[in-house]
Amino acid sequence: MTGAEGESLTHPGDPVWREEGRGFRRWQKTTVLGRGDDVWRWAAAEVLRWGVKTRSGFSVTPATVVTQGSRPIILAHPFGLSVREPVEVVEVIDTSDRVGFAYRTLAGHPVSGEEAFVVHRDGDLVLLTIRSLTRPASGLPWRALYPALLVAQSVARRRYVRALRRRASP
Repeated sequence: MTGAEGESLTHPGDPVWREEGRGFRRWQKTTVLGRGDDVWRWAAAEVLRWGVKTRSGFSVTPATVVTQGSRPIILAHPFGLSVREPVEVVEVIDTSDRVGFAYRTLAGHPVSGEEAFVVHRDGDLVLLTIRSLTRPASGLPWRALYPALLVAQSVARRRYVRALRRRASP
């Protein structure tokens, strides 16, 4: 599901996302987290500890630092249930002005695709960019539930946008 030579399709290291995402629903959003070095340090560390997911109501096992090639299990908790979402981290970015990662979904995940979460700077501003490519998973029951999963994905994305902004703002 990744691009040439194992490269991610969401390209978290690129300031401009040029991937067309053929066969996928493509989505991107950038939000301001705050300003200054304290916000930057906190948000950069938090994104690499799965904070954008865990602060959005998901669980991540094992709850370790994001590393390329790792295969954690993310658990979504809708309506008191636990939905297993296996993923593989395909790219990690950690530079002086851009920190984040991309993961691809694995068999058993409710959808097929890739997501990236990137904290980056624009002058004194600290921003979070989320990129996503999504299509129906190949197996039942998830394939049949895809329209409902798009609604759930929309809710999760709103939570992602707020996850680091609430804590990072002064």
